Amino acid sequence: MTSGSLNVGLIGLGTVGSRVAERMLAWQPQLARRAGVELCLRRVLVRDLDKPRSVEVERDLLTDQADVLLDDPSIDVLVEVAGGDQPMHGYLERAIRAGKHVVTANKVVMANHGPELLSLAAEKNVDIYFEAAVGGGIPLISTFRTDLQANRIERVSAVINGTTNYVLGRMANEQLPLEYAVREAQAAGYAEADPTDDVGGFDATYKLAILGSIAYEISIHPSDIYREGIEGIDPVDFRYARELGYAIKLIAHTQRHPGRVEARVHPAMVPLDHPLAQVEGANNAVFVEGDLVGQVLLVGQGAGGRPTASAVVGDLIDLARSIRRGVQSRPSFTFDDRIGVIPMGEVVTRAYYRIRVDDRAGVLAAIGQVFAEEGVSISSFIQKDASIQDKTAEIVITTHPTADAHLQHARQRIAGLQPVHEVSCFLRVF
Repeated sequence: MTSGSLNVGLIGLGTVGSRVAERMLAWQPQLARRAGVELCLRRVLVRDLDKPRSVEVERDLLTDQADVLLDDPSIDVLVEVAGGDQPMHGYLERAIRAGKHVVTANKVVMANHGPELLSLAAEKNVDIYFEAAVGGGIPLISTFRTDLQANRIERVSAVINGTTNYVLGRMANEQLPLEYAVREAQAAGYAEADPTDDVGGFDATYKLAILGSIAYEISIHPSDIYREGIEGIDPVDFRYARELGYAIKLIAHTQRHPGRVEARVHPAMVPLDHPLAQVEGANNAVFVEGDLVGQVLLVGQGAGGRPTASAVVGDLIDLARSIRRGVQSRPSFTFDDRIGVIPMGEVVTRAYYRIRVDDRAGVLAAIGQVFAEEGVSISSFIQKDASIQDKTAEIVITTHPTADAHLQHARQRIAGLQPVHEVSCFLRVF
């Protein structure tokens, strides 16, 4: 860092990177006033030098060679918004070892390698800022590490993927099948051409790994987290859920237990009066419970170029202030490896079953016997639409809290009963 300026190298000039570069180039006086130093964009790493872009960046700032940026001793801060595990993990590690500070929006790298990178940064006396890796425009990391640091965090529940929230909203409000709702999300710019990361729950799992690690100061890897996507939900389930007093959301949930924590991502029926049930469109929300502060709800845009760029540039300003003052203003991160994640089978939860059966006597008794043998207590039972043509009926059952392993075993056994055509949907009740 030279007197009065901080030199920045940027990796990625896509949707988010273009917004970051545009703000740095067009807002220089305002950013300098807020940061206390001039933020100078010195180099931008891109895949294609000749690709047309929405932001005007001087040609001599662009490079398609990572070494040109990473080995430049004049660059003080590496800002990475390209995404993906490799080669970005390697680039961030190289930058840290070279004594550069890092600002990243990369949820995959921080979920898979965050604790090691943070330890390396502490060893090299540099900072890693990663606000944009979790909540986009919602200030989550800073909230946990600063505003809530006096609290013992008991649980965190979140709607933390804007794409799936938009898709589920369209399915609920317009009775659209999943594939049509996904197409609408793609047309609106919320879903990628390949929506697997969102629809399959992978994106939310990466984010929960980061949130859980920070909230509990333990190391939670994405592979530790139970993950289930929204592929098994049909439009009719939203109608039945509302009749029972619920909305359906993709929930990322973690909470403390003695010596262990819960960590799971899956669609769930959420009571209509719960704040997470009321999150609409592509918005995100995080519901936190601490022992001192009680319940806190953070809501905002969690995806897209603008909110993510807001978090990235905000981190850059915060980092610049710290460097200028010669202090590390944010608390350091420590992780306790002795605390593990509870297997999903041991998690106690309630469940919703939608079952297509032969419309004849004795079916309900057979299903009830399976539940009884598995130790699952039924909370409600409703027979829905019956088909005279094929002599079938649809029944909806909700249960009282039971270990998930028993709920799943009951599901498998019921699906194998002779008069049962299929267990059409299984959802946990939040």
